[in-house]
Amino acid sequence: MLVPRRSIVFLGTPEVAAVVLRGLVLEERRIDLVVTAPDKRRGRGGSLLPTPVKTAALAAGLPVSHDPGDVLTAAGPDTLGVVVAYGRIIAASTVSRLPMLNVHFSLLPRWRGAAPVERAILAGDAETGVCIMRMDEGLDTGNVVAETRVPIGAHDTTDTLLERLARVSVPLLSSCLDLADLTGVPQQGESTYARKIGPDEGDIDWTEPGDMVARRVRALRCHTHLDGRRIAILEVREPTDTASLPVDAAPGTIVAGAHVRAGGDWLRLVEVRPEGRASCSGADWFRGLRDDHPVFVRVR
Repeated sequence: MLVPRRSIVFLGTPEVAAVVLRGLVLEERRIDLVVTAPDKRRGRGGSLLPTPVKTAALAAGLPVSHDPGDVLTAAGPDTLGVVVAYGRIIAASTVSRLPMLNVHFSLLPRWRGAAPVERAILAGDAETGVCIMRMDEGLDTGNVVAETRVPIGAHDTTDTLLERLARVSVPLLSSCLDLADLTGVPQQGESTYARKIGPDEGDIDWTEPGDMVARRVRALRCHTHLDGRRIAILEVREPTDTASLPVDAAPGTIVAGAHVRAGGDWLRLVEVRPEGRASCSGADWFRGLRDDHPVFVRVR
């Protein structure tokens, strides 16, 4: 059963949430308030810049607040809260007084928590998805109102996968907004926790197997060090032919063709960004090295 269109209070912060907000605007949904994180200083000049959600809201002429306490003030009897990657704890009093739907980028109860997409890639999951969850006071423990599954491609990164998940979440969310019954169904199966990405997780450990290093590069902003200089590793691939590569090279060793040893495997450096320079192909970067068989190291 459907109900007359509800008004919406939207809470979100990054670009993935802005995609959903713009989708709701295109559907001409009534959005009474957008709540997002405060402006932050970014870049060399330290200018205050709005969040992607604030930018999208202002472009659509929507009222914006940085105070989550304004949610209940703006809410009427027919208001529904929609939360997409807000990044802040919402007060239990708000959740108990206002029905709220959360757009969560995993197949709950797998990967509850702050980094579900990154953890899914790191774990080597074959698929993920979007759950529209009725919020309760727990951490991503509410009933699921609707879900859709999305395969994880062999070369998907966090950015490409998030972009795809955001796109499919718009029609899924829209299908829920006018439902009279938003009770949903309890989550089924074993839960896993997608803890926040730690500051050291992007520092590549070249003793890890090649497939694990490749997943790490796809999931995180990764780096390594050579001769005391930090090098961002932007993309790696499994080489098609390793017959000519040495079998006794130590982990982290770089050889012809910009191949690097990872555990007992080899990976090809597709794109890197040396410290203080623009990104370039791994092959071009390797040709500029003077050392013979240099070795990447991990600096903690």
